[in-house]
Amino acid sequence: MSELRIRAKELDRVDELAAKRAEFVLDPASGPDAGTEGVYLDGNSLGALPAAVPARVADVVARQWGELRIRSWTEGGWWTAPERIGDRIAPLVGAAAGQIVVGDSTSVNVFKAVVGAVRLARLGDPARDEVLVDATTFPTDGYIAGSAARMTGCTLRPVTPDEVPGAVGERTAAVLLNHADYRSGRLHDLPGLTAAVHAAGAPVVWDLCHSAGALPVGLDEHGVDLAVGCTYKYLNGGPGSPAFLYVRADLQDRFDSPLPGWNSHAEPFGMRPEYEPAPGALRGRVGTPDILSMLALEAALEVWDGVSVEQVRAKSLALTDFFLECVAAYVPDGRVECLTPLAHGERGSQIALRCPDADRVMRRLIERGVVGDFRHPDVLRFGFTPLYVGFADVERAARVLAEVLAEGPAGDAG
Repeated sequence: MSELRIRAKELDRVDELAAKRAEFVLDPASGPDAGTEGVYLDGNSLGALPAAVPARVADVVARQWGELRIRSWTEGGWWTAPERIGDRIAPLVGAAAGQIVVGDSTSVNVFKAVVGAVRLARLGDPARDEVLVDATTFPTDGYIAGSAARMTGCTLRPVTPDEVPGAVGERTAAVLLNHADYRSGRLHDLPGLTAAVHAAGAPVVWDLCHSAGALPVGLDEHGVDLAVGCTYKYLNGGPGSPAFLYVRADLQDRFDSPLPGWNSHAEPFGMRPEYEPAPGALRGRVGTPDILSMLALEAALEVWDGVSVEQVRAKSLALTDFFLECVAAYVPDGRVECLTPLAHGERGSQIALRCPDADRVMRRLIERGVVGDFRHPDVLRFGFTPLYVGFADVERAARVLAEVLAEGPAGDAG
């Protein structure tokens, strides 16, 4: 047994989060590694299934919907689920209760937040007419920002996060940034960039899709105005689980959502033709909550009981450090290039490796039971979810990667 495999076993033995692994459904590997537990390193796209979720969803369907039916809106707590689950997420992103509402997709919430940010900025200066967007962002955020800019009569200006301090000014109406880059895993400077935007008198919207549940965010501590995030990655809420919207407490009475719905009305059952927004974060709601996925998410969040995001961050950094060490030991020099910053303060919870034949390599890794993902044209992404990924997983992933790379194109099963 290699020295790295021995170290992995010892690191798993002393891991204070190791017991959490049993709270997830993880499949054994297939192919030549049958009998060995699979390695799931794609939690940055879709988190693994928490074991408690199926029974909870079955209860929601069979009893709450099947037996209680309409009574579940009150007796089953359906009506208050968006803010109740928002309060459950709040400590994971450094927010006090009453500032997060769950519902709708990330894209819808980005639209609400960006338009809402422009409207907030114009309360102080109606002449502000420019929206800055992270030029490296996930494509949908760019599409939404462009639509929001057109709707509000603003010019859209793509800039890299590093360029933001020099780009913001008296014209800036809103800035949309990603906390962690989805391709490389680079972590951007949320405190510093938030301060720079505020110094120009503008609000900032942060996309937390690749940081919520993976590392401390500190929304309240750093005075973030608005934030959105998905729940199906590091929060393990399931495919298409509802996203969340954060509106800082002191801005809530001025937050003007571009999507007012009956669910965000001060008197939702009054059915009045005039819209009056609900107080607090509730004005971020729109239509009827998607109860099945919402309550699946609520059950999934129970895996966080007894766990702090600081513990998760410490293990995430240890896992990614160890993975890079194993890759350096097993993979020949020059075969892959790490795109993820080595500095802890600039690293999210994934490692991105550039590889000329990345598509083939990832398909072969998956056949061997090591699941990551491929991003066009040449990037292998490996996400590390500390609640269920261990150090033996990391060592095996790097070892199988080296074996697949050694096969060359002739080893392609396709």
